[in-house]
Amino acid sequence: MKNHKTKHFLKGLLFDGIGMLSMVIPVVGPFLDIIWAPFAAHQMQKMYPDKSGKIASIILFIEEILPVTDVVPSFTLMWLYTYILRGDKLSEKEINV
Repeated sequence: MKNHKTKHFLKGLLFDGIGMLSMVIPVVGPFLDIIWAPFAAHQMQKMYPDKSGKIASIILFIEEILPVTDVVPSFTLMWLYTYILRGDKLSEKEINV
């Protein structure tokens, strides 16, 4: 189970980093968010298939579409909420790494 927590954490860090990259690319960056937002939202829902994952994917989509909000590490915050605050132990069936 710990291995899945680590995979989710590392994957989340990667996705947060990619989401933040659009801020460093002037002019083109905001247009990349139009492509990135639905993909990131889909990945969030895939990684966390429960109700809170669906809510997080909607919030993530909005956060990625809005300008200047790319600095919010949504995947990392969802990982903290899921594994630290809630203390979830997802079953093997629920985990989509």
